[in-house]
Amino acid sequence: MVDAEPAAVSFGRRTRDLAAEKPDDIAIIFAPREGADREYSWATLERRALQIAGFLKARGVGQGDLVIVGLPNSPEHVFSTVAAWKLGACVLPLRADLPAWERERMIEVAEPKVTLGDWPEAPPDVVSSADLDATTDDPAEILEDCVADPATAIASSGSTGTPKIILRPGRGERAVEDLKRPYDRDPAAGATTELIPAPLYHTNGFYLLHMALFAGDRVVLMERFDAARAADLIESHPIVALTMVPTMLLRMARLPDFDTRDFSRIEAVVTGGASCPDWLARRWIERVGPQRFIFSYGSTEGVGITYISGDEWLEHPGSVGTGRDTEIRILDPQERELPTGEVGEIFMHKTDTDEPTYQYVGAAPAKQTDDGFTSIGDMGWLDADGYLYVADRRVDMIISGGANVFPAEVEAALLEHPGVFDAVVIGLPDPDWGQRVHALVQPLDAAAAPSVDVLRTHCRERLAAYKVPKAFEHVARLPRSDAGKLNRARLVDERA
Repeated sequence: MVDAEPAAVSFGRRTRDLAAEKPDDIAIIFAPREGADREYSWATLERRALQIAGFLKARGVGQGDLVIVGLPNSPEHVFSTVAAWKLGACVLPLRADLPAWERERMIEVAEPKVTLGDWPEAPPDVVSSADLDATTDDPAEILEDCVADPATAIASSGSTGTPKIILRPGRGERAVEDLKRPYDRDPAAGATTELIPAPLYHTNGFYLLHMALFAGDRVVLMERFDAARAADLIESHPIVALTMVPTMLLRMARLPDFDTRDFSRIEAVVTGGASCPDWLARRWIERVGPQRFIFSYGSTEGVGITYISGDEWLEHPGSVGTGRDTEIRILDPQERELPTGEVGEIFMHKTDTDEPTYQYVGAAPAKQTDDGFTSIGDMGWLDADGYLYVADRRVDMIISGGANVFPAEVEAALLEHPGVFDAVVIGLPDPDWGQRVHALVQPLDAAAAPSVDVLRTHCRERLAAYKVPKAFEHVARLPRSDAGKLNRARLVDERA
């Protein structure tokens, strides 16, 4: 007898089930930048989602529509997302502090039915958080179960600044038993608590928060990441899992009391989204233990994913792991497969589905081979055991004097200096070299910033001569988003 497939449950129905099962249990703990943490039960989450769903329905939102949620990290962001799913709508989280011109272009590409956001110059049809607050006394009427298809989209401007919407095809439903996590946990252990430090407009924050809630877990949502605040939350709540981009890991590792903080309850620290310097990875592995530190590599497009635990990483330092339900190829510009250890473009193919994993709105599809392997533009190589190593983005690579320089490698070397708080490396036009390597450095202490000579010597001890920056520029702050990203092209234009 063949076992029946686990029943899929819609995202909107799942909160209803959990609210009925454990109404008074805490679903969300919101950690604002200032003030005390605020707790929201499953019953409150369901009630507020239904109230906002009624409000959106009155504005015409229904099956197949798109709703932009342009709010900062907040309970209202979560309530509104669940509300839209209850109506069968697709949700596009949007960065709340986008410049008006960029936000307007993104909205034009997305063509939403309703947009939520708090912007001084917003058109009158934009729904504000005050409008949402006004629904707290509205009836919470049960709705007919709807399944969004697709359920989610993510906005991206990439390195070029061109607006692009990445739709994730697939119905907004899951079988709870089939829920995959980047770390192993015994389901019999019951509900757990996860820290969400990332912004909800980013894939990591949005996906991980809602999948944790779908699993019936509690989430601690930070309004905005702050290293000391994150450490406080880990100590004060029974947090067992967190996912951070390397920039966040670096900020925490720079805390003066990093080694004495109580991280004993942590079962998994997952990192991805950018290259993690080897020295920083070793610092965290020493801090939480190799089996509790996990590297992940993938993309919003969902064309493939890799994982590697810290103990494996120590045997393959620098790797982002092997494919999980994913085949990997390294190809040259003519799409010929390259030998082990040679850098080329990373192409990936999901082996557990034949369906498309993404659709671009506002941009041409990503590069794809005739047999279905897709590249999102990253460069890397495979070792003899099939472990993947990521060099950098193809568009970020600097060609100086005919040699390839990957900014991530130079940045990792700079960030190893204890006086460097942040760094980014770009290629500037040069009449002799084609491009010259230029480093922007944010010191840990502006009054005691490491000198250019100190930084140059530090880099020469760690890098080949042609990779050492030709110039070092001290800056008060690098313009990173809350997701740790920045626009290199804009930095180049400002200096070129």
